Amino acid sequence: MNSIIFNNTVLRDGQQSLAATRMTTAQMLPIAPKLDQLGFGCLETWGGATIDACLRYLGEQPYERVRALRKAAPKTPQSMLLRGQNLVQYTCFPDDVVELFVQTSVKAGIRIFRIFDALNDARNLASAIRAVRQAGGEARGELCYSVSPAHNVDSFVKFSCQLKELGCHSIGIKDMAGILTPHVAAELVMRIQKETGLSVTVHSHDTAGLAASTYLAAIDAGAYAVETSIAPFADGSAQPDTLRMLYLLEGHKRAPHFDRKLLGEVREALTVVYNELAQFTSPNNKVVDCDTLIHQVPGGMISNFRVQLRELKMDGRIQEVLEEIPQVRKALGWPPLVTPISQIVGTQAMLNVKFGRWKNFSPAAMDIALGYYGKTPAEPDGEVLRLAERISHKGRVTEPPAARLKPRVPALRAELQSKQLPSDDESVCLYALFPREFEALCISFKAKGQEKTTPSAAEVPAERETSAEFLPLLPNQKRLVLEINGLRKSYIVEEVEE
Repeated sequence: MNSIIFNNTVLRDGQQSLAATRMTTAQMLPIAPKLDQLGFGCLETWGGATIDACLRYLGEQPYERVRALRKAAPKTPQSMLLRGQNLVQYTCFPDDVVELFVQTSVKAGIRIFRIFDALNDARNLASAIRAVRQAGGEARGELCYSVSPAHNVDSFVKFSCQLKELGCHSIGIKDMAGILTPHVAAELVMRIQKETGLSVTVHSHDTAGLAASTYLAAIDAGAYAVETSIAPFADGSAQPDTLRMLYLLEGHKRAPHFDRKLLGEVREALTVVYNELAQFTSPNNKVVDCDTLIHQVPGGMISNFRVQLRELKMDGRIQEVLEEIPQVRKALGWPPLVTPISQIVGTQAMLNVKFGRWKNFSPAAMDIALGYYGKTPAEPDGEVLRLAERISHKGRVTEPPAARLKPRVPALRAELQSKQLPSDDESVCLYALFPREFEALCISFKAKGQEKTTPSAAEVPAERETSAEFLPLLPNQKRLVLEINGLRKSYIVEEVEE
């Protein structure tokens, strides 16, 4: 049996999970050539929250990051995380936007696409998989691992077979909360590879302390690859550290060979970057949290969730909210907790705790019950479903969420041209995904006399927004946004009775 492949996530999921996706391209480029020499199967560099962070916080043109890293690390393929029909956003896009985004991504340098849907609804993956194949990329279909009465090994194997039928080149087991146990991982790997004939990659987070042992079991079962990061952007709510996994596999017949001296140099360089990003890191993100095995909230979400509850003056009730999350999942049809579903379920759990169960029903949670995100793993609770229909004045849908969407690319391009903004294919995609942020970046570049550039670390602007802009509002709250000299701040104000 061949040596296990290590894919590396430090430039995307590692830094997203532990440093809020604030690593700049300028901080990555000195490290990239050494990563390129180490022999990883691929480097995950894009997708997830990186495009949002480049535009919103770092003042970077996201595609330039891919091109710069391709030049700095030409030997190792780049991979990205793609949310199916949602791309890297929380809403569905029509097929023409999906196709153009994939085409531009491949042209910039992305080779491998980790394509997932938050509900494991294969209908939401078909367009993205087809687009990746047409553009010459590699489609890795991801199953989002979850534990519930609606999920079991048989259901995941069945979904993997659907992914193969859609044209995926390989299968990924995406364990976003770090709840995949070794025995189940081994059974999944063996059965998926046997019944699909495709290779399997396992991706986990060490939030509950299980990921390293789960990887070992998957390797023994014949997995093609596992995904690791590099300390200090590793372990905790990120992926297991590469060096840690190397020691765990010492003497194993599938142990890979890595230049440990070079790996140590990369680790030293990353430690400098980690210290530079200290305001975005927290020791709490490195703590083993076995409660994750119960509530299944992804580690990256938990850290943001604590901040949101504090903003809402509910920080003392986080345990109540976490205990309510499984009740919300059950009522909505047991959706896996992964972006964007995890944020919606978490917000509804918070509302249930604060106001009483389903007394304040968020529109997004209603849309899950009504099928606007896709087919849920189980049937939603009947009373909750009827309540959603009555409050929203919308009926239940059974067709794929993108079925009614009309092509948008020509209209987006025309809108950019009317605003005298760049209207090339990459600009159209960024404008479709994050219109306000892309427009602000173009204005910023124009003011500096720049075209599409990636600034050095010294040129990275201060953050333009705060997290308050994305916190859920309660009925007695309003959002106040102030912009002074280009610095944008968002606040939540609450009406109080005297």
